[in-house]
Amino acid sequence: MRLRNTIGIIGLASVLGLTAVHAGPANASSAPALQAASTPAQDDSPEARMNRRFPQKVRVGDLIGLPVLDDDDVTLGYVKEVVRTPEGKIKLIVSYSPWFGWFGRPVAVPIEVVAILGRQIASLDMPPKEYEAAPTWSAGKDKPIPDNETVRIALTRR
Repeated sequence: MRLRNTIGIIGLASVLGLTAVHAGPANASSAPALQAASTPAQDDSPEARMNRRFPQKVRVGDLIGLPVLDDDDVTLGYVKEVVRTPEGKIKLIVSYSPWFGWFGRPVAVPIEVVAILGRQIASLDMPPKEYEAAPTWSAGKDKPIPDNETVRIALTRR
């Protein structure tokens, strides 16, 4: 009976992916130093964060008109246009307004700071205060991306 219980516990541990933990070195102060040396520095640029959010292809025409929401699900504005800068960066032109996106001024939002959330866009790395402080967008050298082209946008869920 005892052997059967032991085998059952070992089997359960292997199913759950648990492994035995080695006690490690006798000097406990060296353990954090070993962990710090083996952990690579994580890239925290907007592009790297976007790539960690499983970006997917989406047709530009499907982004037009979608609401952009903050963390509290308050509408910041609606996507009016998608443009490409001379440097090759993609920006969503959002009609930002503190009144639920109505009567807004155009603000350029980098595609790296947002993610698609069903039939809406979540503003993940650009808080509402940054929308308010952002300059009013004008076309300048930015080129509109045609509705039938595809771009990559991150995915999110709540």
